[in-house]
Amino acid sequence: MTIKRPQGPAGTLVVLEHDSKILKGNPLGDPHVRKLAVWLPPQYDKGGNSRFPVFYDLVGFTGSGLSHVGWKPFSDNVPERAARLIHEKKMGPAIIVFPDCFTALGGNQYVNSSAIGHYADYLTREIIPFVDREFRTLASREHRGCFGKSSGGYASIIHGMKYAKYWGAIADHSGDAYFDFVYWHDWPNTLNELARHRLARRKPGAFDVPAEAGRKGLSEGLDDGRIKRFLTEVWQKDKLSGSEGHCLMNVCMAATYDPDPRAPNGFRVPFNLETGEVIAKRWQKWRDNDPINLVTKYRDNLSSLRGIYIDCGWRDQYHIHYGSRLLSKRLAEAGIRHTYEEFDDNHSDIDYRMDTSLPFLYRALRP
Repeated sequence: MTIKRPQGPAGTLVVLEHDSKILKGNPLGDPHVRKLAVWLPPQYDKGGNSRFPVFYDLVGFTGSGLSHVGWKPFSDNVPERAARLIHEKKMGPAIIVFPDCFTALGGNQYVNSSAIGHYADYLTREIIPFVDREFRTLASREHRGCFGKSSGGYASIIHGMKYAKYWGAIADHSGDAYFDFVYWHDWPNTLNELARHRLARRKPGAFDVPAEAGRKGLSEGLDDGRIKRFLTEVWQKDKLSGSEGHCLMNVCMAATYDPDPRAPNGFRVPFNLETGEVIAKRWQKWRDNDPINLVTKYRDNLSSLRGIYIDCGWRDQYHIHYGSRLLSKRLAEAGIRHTYEEFDDNHSDIDYRMDTSLPFLYRALRP
């Protein structure tokens, strides 16, 4: 393996503190005062009043913006990657912003949820104006884009659909799509993990399925206490098992896609916690948030973007390549120009794909 070394000027990383009014009092009690990292290209400090396009890095589940600016083994972090690409003349200078949208549920999908917080508003109504005030940005949607992988990729395409007045181009790396494939197959494992927190404890012998499956609103997607007990336990841990991490992710997605202030924990789940039966009304809430089902509704917004880039590894262990293909297919059917690429890899450690997406965004957003 070739270890890349920094090339050319490194640029400047600035870390600011932002006090959010929108996140204050959020349902999970997460901090409303957040660190915000901003990378300025080497050209920023050369004097004059030059202004620059801005890219927002929306990191994946369990990530935070600051995780993309730290040391990275065998590869570049995002500021190093951008500096190298600029030095190699593969892209021009741009400002890159690294928001912190981590939550007690491991993250969010950068949308508004009454169960988690209004993170779409946090980005568009607070962070964008804040950055435009503090730095010499080209402060218009035509010169502003977002990119991300996994949950961040989902966020990028969803923001291109719902919040196009803020974004001129987006890049979606392996973003969640085709929920029937991406999430459904992991829910049996989630139910098994949650069953560890079931009361009363199971005993061998006869099991009254109708009575158990119908108790405490399970057929309506309500928690009988096991989800709350699961969260209480994982919040006290320093390290989660793989099954706990995936369970937390599905709980977070339920809080994202099907929030309900009247329900325990503020959200509903799409499967009966005892029988595993799908609850059609609840699963439809998830499907209503699936990018493959939103292309027609947001066709005009998507068509207004100056660039849409999507890619995915064809060995993605979460089967997201099928959702990416469907998304590309539906964009094409709607007559929406976009670039779709696949590569020989899985879902993990694919930051090197930014060598393609960052120059793409710069070409779409440059002055």
